[in-house]
This record gives sequence, C-alpha cells and structure tokens, in this order.
Amino acid sequence: MEKYERIRVVGRGAFGIGTGLGQGHQAVIIKQIPVEQMTKDERLAAQNECQVLKLLNHPNVIEYYENFLEDKALMIAWEPRGTPEYIQSRTALDEETILHFFVQILLALHHGRAIRISKILSSKSKAYTVRPGPLPGRLGLPPQGPRFSPAIPGQRHLSDPLVPPPLHRTELGLGQAGARAGARPNPRPCPRTLCSLVLPAGGPQGLPRPAIPPPLSSVYTWGGGLSTPTRLPMLNTEVVQVSAGRTQKAGVTRSGRLIMWEAPPMGVGGGVLLPGALEQHQPQFVSRFLEGQSGVTIKHVACGDLFTACLTDRGIIMTFGSGSNGCLGHGSFTDLSQPTIVEALLGYEMVQVACGASHVLALSTERELFAWGRGDGGRLGLGTRESHSSPQQVPVPPEQEAQWVVCGIDSSMILTVPGRALACGSNRFNKLGLDRVSPGEEPAPHDQVEEALSFMPLGSVPLDSEPLVSVDVGTAHSAAVTASGECYTFGSNQHGQLGTSARRGSRAPCLVAGLEGTKVVMVACGDAFTVAIGAEGDVYTWGKGARGRLGRKDEDAGLPRPVQLDEAQPYTVTSVSCCHGNTLLAIRPTTEESIPP
Repeated sequence: MEKYERIRVVGRGAFGIGTGLGQGHQAVIIKQIPVEQMTKDERLAAQNECQVLKLLNHPNVIEYYENFLEDKALMIAWEPRGTPEYIQSRTALDEETILHFFVQILLALHHGRAIRISKILSSKSKAYTVRPGPLPGRLGLPPQGPRFSPAIPGQRHLSDPLVPPPLHRTELGLGQAGARAGARPNPRPCPRTLCSLVLPAGGPQGLPRPAIPPPLSSVYTWGGGLSTPTRLPMLNTEVVQVSAGRTQKAGVTRSGRLIMWEAPPMGVGGGVLLPGALEQHQPQFVSRFLEGQSGVTIKHVACGDLFTACLTDRGIIMTFGSGSNGCLGHGSFTDLSQPTIVEALLGYEMVQVACGASHVLALSTERELFAWGRGDGGRLGLGTRESHSSPQQVPVPPEQEAQWVVCGIDSSMILTVPGRALACGSNRFNKLGLDRVSPGEEPAPHDQVEEALSFMPLGSVPLDSEPLVSVDVGTAHSAAVTASGECYTFGSNQHGQLGTSARRGSRAPCLVAGLEGTKVVMVACGDAFTVAIGAEGDVYTWGKGARGRLGRKDEDAGLPRPVQLDEAQPYTVTSVSCCHGNTLLAIRPTTEESIPP
C-alpha cells in the first residue's frame, strides 16, 4: 500500500470495502476482503478469482493491476472507468421507487408462502424448510403452526424464542416479544401491549441471586520471584488454555479472545523482583484483551522468548513480537506489534502451533508439518542447521502421522498416532530420549545421539514402546506421560529436575518416584524444574527451587511435592505451561458448569 495514496472509502459491501486511492495521477480502487473468517477453501477461491478477473472484461473496469495480502485482508487493485467518486455522485432513490421495491418484496414473500417455501439466507450454508401445516405468519412475527426446521443440524430459525416455553406465560425479553404476539393469531397484541409485558433485565422478583458469582476459571502463576501461586486478575471470562514465554503470559478464553497479563515496571504498582532483592514485593499484574481482534476467534496461543503465535478457528496462524531469527514467519526479521497473518500458510488449514525460544512448528488438518525460525542443532527437522524466515514443510516418516507438536529451547518433538514420539535438535544429556538405552544402563558410545537434524523415533526404553499422551521439553531435560498415567523424565538431573532421590547423571529415562497412586495426565518442563498434573487436579513440582520455581517451600525440592492453590472448591486443571523459571496454570471449578462469556 506504500505506493498508493488513500483518498476515501467509496463503497462497502457484504464481502469487502472499496477504497479510492491515487497512484501518481491515476485513480484506482482497492477492494479489501477480510480473510480471518474464511475457510481454507474460501481463501484459495478468493485468490484464484483474482487471477480469473484479469482475463475477463467488465464495463466498469479498465484493468486489474494486482492483488496482495495486507492487514489481514486480500487487496485487489483495479482501475475504474471514471473517478472513484462515481458512487457518491449517484442520486438518492425517490419515494415512488422505494415503494415499488417494497411491494416487490411483499409479493415475493406472499408467493413463497403460497407455494410453501421459506428461506432465511444469512450465508450459503443456511437454508430452512417447513413441515406440513398452515403458515399464517405476518411480517416481524413468527408464523403460526409448525416451526421452521433447519436443513442443517444446529441452526435455528431467526424468530425462534431463546427462552424455554414455560417462561412465555410470565416473563418476556425484548427479543421474545414476537413469540408472545404469535400466541394468538387474531387479534394480535399491539406494540404498546407487548411493551407492557416486558420485565426488567434483573429478572423476576423474589429469586435469590448470589452477591458474588463464582469465577468461571482461575489462572495462577509462580516463579520469577513469586514463591507461592498468585492468582492473576480476570476479566469475567473463562480461560481454557495458557502459554508462558520469557516475558509474556497469554491465555485464550472460551469465547475466542486473546488475553495477556503484564506486570508494571518496578516502582509502578509493584513489579518483578530484581536479582538480590530482599523485600518480597507482590507484583500487581494487569490483564487486557489484545486489541485489533474484531471478528477473529482465537482457539490456541503459543509464546516464544519475545514473540507470540496464535491460531484462529479458521485455521489461520498470526504472529507478533520480535522478528529476530525470522521466527514470525513473514520472510523478514521485522518486529511486529500487532498480530499479522502468516501468508505462506493461507493455503492450509492449521490445527496447532508451538513455539520454542526462537523457532516455531505448525501442524495442518492434513497432518502436514511446517517449521521456521532459528535452525541451529537441527531443531527445525529439515535435515540442515539453516534458519528460515518463512514456513518450510518438514518431512515426516511416511508410516507416522503427526498428532501434536512441542518445541523446546533448541529442539522439537512430535506425538504421532498411536502415541509414539519423534524428536530432532540437540540431544544433550539424552534429553530427547534418542539414545538406545534401557533403564539402569548407560548407552555405548555408538548408541549415543548428540544431535538429530531430522525427526527420528525415540530409542530409549520404555519411551520407544509405551504409548505417550503428553510430552514437554525443557532446557536440559524432558518429561513424558504414558497412557497408564506414569511419568518418565530424562536428561540432566543437575538440579533434581528428574524427580529421583539420586542427583547422579544418567542418560537413561527414569520413572518419577513419589507419584504412586496418582494418574498423571499432563506435564510441563521449565529450565530446571518439572510440573506434573494429576487426574484429580493435583499439582506437583520438583527440581530447582530458586526464585519460586516450585511454587512451594524448597524442602525435598528434588522430589514431587504438591502445590497448594487458594481454592475452596474442587477444580480441574485445563492447561499448564512453563518457560524458563515461570509457570502458568489455568483451572476451572468442577462443581460449576462453565458458561462462555
């Protein structure tokens, strides 16, 4: 858009906005078509249509110049016959013409009812049919007799009441006034009567209401100087997934919004502790929804060291933050303050994204794997150590189907169907489990793998045969959960992060002691500590305890011990994320049904 000079918006339609611009002394029109809510097929069709338009002749178009993606929209540049002001130059319709159009609409509705057809077309996929029976409905009021039945399950007629039928007798909202009017076809109540039936929004009198409704969910954080779990402020919403980065704390709400938590600088309402600080100041975190998300529904977020990637419900990946190492995937190293679509993946529908310190993995619905960012140590799985600033398709063994991806500091891991794991990158201390070794043994030199440039199956027993349901990779160690709920750790044990009583180094995976009787369902790894989640909501931590990493006292730091959360009701852990020395944990009450905001 840099080569165009914006003049004004000349028109708005259902599929985009037309803007008049100037290119030198030449007037052009830029049509903007939002792509955030398009499916993969719709995005491809829109791009193909641009190529077809160049081959066709149109009486109002001199020439199509170009099309490109910018600001979450597909831009189509074309030169009109005339000036961009031709739309504004048109005169308004006179009253007689308007009445003529209105009569045509009424006749069409009457004809549709006469031949027993009714449709409500708010999109291509919604069509409504009717069951047998009379249809004496009137404009603005629902028809009598049988209701319209959606041809597609889950859709409703626009005039269907949204409250249960028993409530129709005593209370109404403004949206249900038509349903009340439809109760008696002749005579129907006048608007004044309908308004008198509407109750205040507070609800019926006499019904007890709790003074403070229970929270839909809670998010806790610890580490970075916080020695006990601290509840983060919420914005009256339910957080279903969280991700922690070096400096970021992010979450996704059930309604599809991206929420961020930030701590003010030191001296402004509290702040993060400085190394060597003696006073235990409690930082006052501030929550905010990420701006610029109008019409976009986020379903997953992943944080790197200084950047963030998020996935929409339409399978589109957007990134923002630091562009160093090309980790934003836009073919450059430019920093971005607002989420921007990764254009190279618009032809695919993505289902998951994961971020390491400076690289990204993304998975499509067709189980195609893409990687970009820093490539040292082979962490991208491309067979080289080269870095890439745009997505590259990653070869996966043909007999394996990727199901979930995980990124570590300098390595990557894939969970495949049925429960196997592949890994690439740095295998220092056998933190990826690539060595051929059994518990209690040490691998021979020729069985040790220090680095893998491509994804290869785990070779350490029992990781090579046990079905896995959860894995995570830390700085120098990893953890895996089997289908039976057992937790195995492998890699460096310098700070007790493997959860064994012995601090000796071993390249063989070990079963975490102290979790007997607990079925582990999730696991997360920090720089030198581990967090495990039990099926009953129990939270266990072990490893290095400095700067609050464990969220509990440092006694028995090298063994799993529970973390106490400030919750009076039973809860379920929905998401956990660790990065460096910080942990982010999302829970929801098990006794209350979560309702989307």
